[in-house]
Amino acid sequence: MNDETFLERHGTLLVLFLCVLIPLVLFGLLADEVADKHPFWFDQPIMAALHARSTPLFDSIMLGASIAGSTYGLLPFNLAIFGFCVWRRKMHAATFWVLATGGALLLNLLAKEFFQRTRPSFWQSIAPENSFSFPSGHAMCSMATAAALVVLFRRSQWRAHVTAIAVLFVLMVGMSRPYLGVHFPSDILAGWTAALAWVVGLALSGAHARRWREGRLVG
Repeated sequence: MNDETFLERHGTLLVLFLCVLIPLVLFGLLADEVADKHPFWFDQPIMAALHARSTPLFDSIMLGASIAGSTYGLLPFNLAIFGFCVWRRKMHAATFWVLATGGALLLNLLAKEFFQRTRPSFWQSIAPENSFSFPSGHAMCSMATAAALVVLFRRSQWRAHVTAIAVLFVLMVGMSRPYLGVHFPSDILAGWTAALAWVVGLALSGAHARRWREGRLVG
């Protein structure tokens, strides 16, 4: 076994552990508490701290971040990336993109209906919501889009820039929802972990399937 193969195999295991297994465990712990109707000790203090720092400027910034992470903000971007992949005849990338972003949206809708967690009502929000709360759709879909973009750019010279922008985007969208009073922080954490596990799991499965096909063809 050469050094490159050793590093590649162990790198894959590290990504699997950090980006799939740990997020899945965290999501399972959160989901179990929500299913049992147990409150999280950190939800209200974080929301109160964010709300205490509200200003008209922050209101505008957080509203903008929330819109960017909504279906209205993400759908045009996702369609553009899908169209670009098809135009470049990168059908594997196009398929991965649809499964990553569309699958995350579908999983979120199913999870909301399953858990039916009521949204927080600590104060009157400037952007009220009336659907279920767990997990956050904004957090889950923004993380899915960001993680899928990082996967697509993982071998590009722009990967560091794309990753930095993706992380900032996910954090801003995630922060906006508790700030606006429409999601518990635990909803955000659940959305992030579920989406990360889903997208990275898809990427690893696709890479493994391609290596298996190539190995079988060579053999």
